[in-house]
Amino acid sequence: MTTPDIIYTKVDEAPELASASLLPIIQRFAKAAGISVGTKDISLAGRILATFPEHLTNDQRVSDDLAALGELVKTPAANVIKLPNISASVPQLVAAVTELQSKGYNIPNYPEAPDTEEEKAIRARYDTIKGSAVNPVLREGNSDRRAAAAVKNYAQKNPHRMGAWEASSKTRVAAMDGGDFFSNETSVTLEAETSAKIVLETARGETVLKDGLSYPAGTVLDATYMSASALDAFLADEIGKTMAAQTEGEAVLFSLHMKATMMKVSDPIIFGHAVKAWLAPVFDKFSEELKAAGVNPNSGMGDLLARVADNPEIMAAIEENRKSRPPMYMVDSDKGIGNLHVPSDVIIDASMPALIRAGGKGWGPDGKEHDAVCVIPDNSYAPVYDESIAFFKENGALDPATAGTVQNIGLMAQKAEEYGSHPTTFEIAESGTVKMIASDGTVLHSHDVQPGDIWRSASARKAPIEDWVQLAIDRQKATGFRAIFWLDANRAHDAQLIQYVKPLLQAAGVADKFEIMAPRDATRASLETITKGENTIAITGNVLRDYLTDLFPILELATSAKMLSIVKLMQGGGLFETGAGGSAPKHVQQLHGEGHLRWDSLGEFCALGESFTFLADAKGNAKARVLGNAVDAATQGILDDNRSPGRKVSQPDNRDSHYWFARYWAEALAAQTDDAELAAEFAPVAKALAEHEATILAELDTTEGAEADTGGYYMNDPAKLAAVMRPSATLNGIIG
Repeated sequence: MTTPDIIYTKVDEAPELASASLLPIIQRFAKAAGISVGTKDISLAGRILATFPEHLTNDQRVSDDLAALGELVKTPAANVIKLPNISASVPQLVAAVTELQSKGYNIPNYPEAPDTEEEKAIRARYDTIKGSAVNPVLREGNSDRRAAAAVKNYAQKNPHRMGAWEASSKTRVAAMDGGDFFSNETSVTLEAETSAKIVLETARGETVLKDGLSYPAGTVLDATYMSASALDAFLADEIGKTMAAQTEGEAVLFSLHMKATMMKVSDPIIFGHAVKAWLAPVFDKFSEELKAAGVNPNSGMGDLLARVADNPEIMAAIEENRKSRPPMYMVDSDKGIGNLHVPSDVIIDASMPALIRAGGKGWGPDGKEHDAVCVIPDNSYAPVYDESIAFFKENGALDPATAGTVQNIGLMAQKAEEYGSHPTTFEIAESGTVKMIASDGTVLHSHDVQPGDIWRSASARKAPIEDWVQLAIDRQKATGFRAIFWLDANRAHDAQLIQYVKPLLQAAGVADKFEIMAPRDATRASLETITKGENTIAITGNVLRDYLTDLFPILELATSAKMLSIVKLMQGGGLFETGAGGSAPKHVQQLHGEGHLRWDSLGEFCALGESFTFLADAKGNAKARVLGNAVDAATQGILDDNRSPGRKVSQPDNRDSHYWFARYWAEALAAQTDDAELAAEFAPVAKALAEHEATILAELDTTEGAEADTGGYYMNDPAKLAAVMRPSATLNGIIG
C-alpha cells in the first residue's frame, strides 16, 4: 500500500474532536494539489486494541499503527503531523478499558495487583501502553520549538492578562536537598558498544532486574535512585511547614507538581507517597482495612475515596485528617477535585506555568486564589521554577506586549534521557545494592538501596547528541539570538554532555556564540533577556525541553498550543507536532456538557503549513509550497481578525474557527499568482464560503448550549462525532 504524502494522527480527547471538523477541510484542499493526507491511529483506545488482537473478533481487530509509524519515521519519506495524545495514567487506562469493554470489546481487565503468571503477562502488555508510550517511538529526531512569527506578533499586539506578582508572596518551590535523583546520579560515557544487565544484590543472593540491555559506543549512560525514607520525611516536613504558614484571613495552599503521565513508573510511585503522607494518620490506623479495600495510593485520593465511601469510620477519619492539613491546591474547586485526586492531573509543565502566570496563585477549596507551596520532590529541574518565582517577585510579572521570546532546541531523539527510562526503572523490594554490570564484568553503576527506593537508568546516544548540537548551531546561525546550553557541570549527566558540546562547538568555530549555564542561572539569564525585549535559544535535554516549551509560551502567548514544534527526523523525514494537550480533558467535558469546544487548532494550522513546506522541499512539489504559503496567510487571518475559539458558550468555538480557516485559506489560494490551476480551483470555493457566511455560522451554532453526545470519551462513535463536529450542511456541501 502506498504511504500517503502526509500522515495526520488520530489521537484522543479535544484534539481528536477538533480533527473531525478540520481534517475533511485539509484533505479537500490537499487533494486539489494531488497530495494525499492519510491517518494513523495512536489513540489510547487504538493502542489498547492493537495490543490484544487475540481477544477480538476479526471485525474488531485494528492494525498496530504506532509500530507502523515507528518504522516510517526512520525513513526520509516520513511527513507526520502529530497531535497530542494521552500519556495514560493507571486510572485513565482503567477507564479506557472499561469503556471499550462496554462497547463489546472483550479485552482483559487491567490487573492492578497481578497474582498469577497470566495476570502478570497481561499487566506487562498493558504497561507498554502507559505513560509516554508514543513519543519515544516517533521522536527519531530532535526538537525545534518556537513561537510562529504571526503568533508572537499577535500576542504582543494583544497581550493576555497576567496576574500581579508581589514581593511579599508566600509562593515558593520546595524540593529535596538530598536523597533524590539529582543528588544520587552517576554517569559514564561508554567507550565501546556495551551489553549490560541490572541486578539487585541482597543478603539472599542476586536478582536480575533487567537483562539484555545494549548500548552503542558513545552513549551517555546514567543511573540514580530516590530514597523512599528521604522522600517521606521531606513530604511530611513540607506539609507541616505549609500548615504553619497559614495566617488569619489568608491561606497558603499545598500542591504537588510532577509528571505522573510521562514518567510512568517513577512519578506515580512518588505521587503515591504524597497521598500517604497527606493521609498518614488514616493509613496508620486503617492500614488493613485500606488494603482489603484494594486501595493503591498511587492511583490517587479519588480512587481511595471511591473504595472506602461505604465505610463511615474511615470517611470520618479522612475528614478529621483534613482539619490538620493545609488547604490543597485544587484542580477543580467547584467539584472538590484536589491536587492529589488522580495522578494524571499532576502535570508539572502545565500546572507550574499556569501558577506563575497567575502571579503565584492557585485555586483553593474555597474557590478563591491563594499563594501556594509548590512541592517538586526531585531537585533536577525544580530550580527552574524556583528561580522563575524569585525573578518575578523581584521584578513583577512579565509584560507580553514587550517581551522577547525563548526558542528551544531539545535533545529527545531515540528515547534520550529520563523519558526513555521506563523499562529500567524499579521500585526496590528489599535492602541491597543495585548494580549495572557490563557483559565483561565491569560495574558501570552501583547504588546501595533500601525497600521502597526508586532506582532508574537512562541514556542518551551519541548520534542524537551530535545532531542536537548541530541543530543548535543551525538555529543560532539562522537567528543570531543569544544561545544557552542549559547544562549543570555539577550534575553527573550534564557533565558528560558538556564533554560532547564543547569540542563540537569548537570544531564548528562557533564556541564564542554559545553559553553553558546550570538551569537556575539559565532561567535567570533568559528571563532577563526577554524582559528587555530580546530573544534567546534554550538548548536543553528532553525533560527541560518539555517543561520550558510550556513555561515560556504560557508566559509569552498565554498558551503552549500555538507553538511551532518541528522534529527534524535524523533520517531526513519530518515530524510536526501541534502543541500541548494538558487542558484537553476540560475541553471535552465542556463540549459534552454545553456543546462548546474551546480547543484552539492554531497549533494544527502552524504544523500544517510547515508540513506542506517540508513536502515542497523534500519532493520538489511546487503546489505544496503554494498550499503552505496560503496556510500561513490563513493562520495570520485567524489571528488578525480574532477568529480563535472563545472560552464560553455563545462565543465562537473550534468549529467556527475552522470555517474561517477554510475561508481564509481558499481566499489566499484564489488570490495567489504562482499556480493558476489552484487559483481557479479555489476561487469559487472562496466565493461560496463568503456568500454563505451567515448561514454557515448559524448552522454551526445549533449545538451551542446543549449536551453533545459523541458516543464515547476514549472511543467516539464516528457518526455521532461527525454530527456534533460538522453540523453545517452548507459548509459540508462546499467542502465536500
